[in-house]
Amino acid sequence: MTEGHRPVLLAETLDALAVRPEGRYLDATFGRGGHSAEILARLAPTGRLLAMDRDDQAIEVATRRFGEDPRMTIVKGRFSMMDIDRGMAPWQGGFDGMLFDLGVSSPQLDDARRGFSFRRDGPLDMRMDRQSRPTAAEWLNSAPEAEIARVLRDFGEERFARRIARAVVAVRVDAPIVTTSQFAALVAREIPRREPGQDPATRAFQALRILVNDELGELSRALPAARDLLKPGGRLVVISFHSLEDRIVKQFFAHEARGDAYPTRLPIPQAMLSPRLKVIGKAVRPGVAECTANPRARSAIMRVAERLGEVS
Repeated sequence: MTEGHRPVLLAETLDALAVRPEGRYLDATFGRGGHSAEILARLAPTGRLLAMDRDDQAIEVATRRFGEDPRMTIVKGRFSMMDIDRGMAPWQGGFDGMLFDLGVSSPQLDDARRGFSFRRDGPLDMRMDRQSRPTAAEWLNSAPEAEIARVLRDFGEERFARRIARAVVAVRVDAPIVTTSQFAALVAREIPRREPGQDPATRAFQALRILVNDELGELSRALPAARDLLKPGGRLVVISFHSLEDRIVKQFFAHEARGDAYPTRLPIPQAMLSPRLKVIGKAVRPGVAECTANPRARSAIMRVAERLGEVS
């Protein structure tokens, strides 16, 4: 654990990956390296770990902590680009395990300059990769009302999306919305009924963050690439933090475990459908002790699948 970041479901993740000392592993979302450090601790000198992140600060931490470790390769990039044609050729022999720890990290939330948190006043930014565009403020101040409402509804599951969108368009006529506190206050004014224990801006901030970083698109593109880069018997572990992400993972795992699609009336044995993944166990959530020690873990859910095929 570094810089205030607690890796979620750490023991459960390591059990699910079943780390082999000479194996090859991918941490697709390095963050602050809590999971990577424990994977490295279990690797022999011949083991290998590839760490990816699109956040420059995460790459700086990875380089500072592990840059001298010959078992570690550090790459800045989006995990949706995780295929052989776009830079993965050195790893085309496949991985024994891959980890996706989705969402925003504690250091990102705690840094007001990053604009992820409604609890800290700062620029309304929300970009994980600060070389990308647009920022949350740029999008919010230029998008049509109907598009703002759609994003708040679809990505934030916000019941009052239309009211908030209407207020955004009205307010920005006089002055642009540029800070997290401005947007959080606007949302709070437009929500007449509040959920117990939840800030009224929670869903709207989630929606903007997902949009700015294309989080659902990234995940949807990354999962098939991950499947193809796994060795037979290799494990894919995904930790998500809201229902939209988890639904994509759950449906992908179920589809890949089912195999090829044929009319249901045809008497085709399951083995002939060429399933590519096997779901391992049930979804895992943090226990009471972890949620008490780290309240941000409360919404986490972990799913695990194993690549099928002959193990050489």
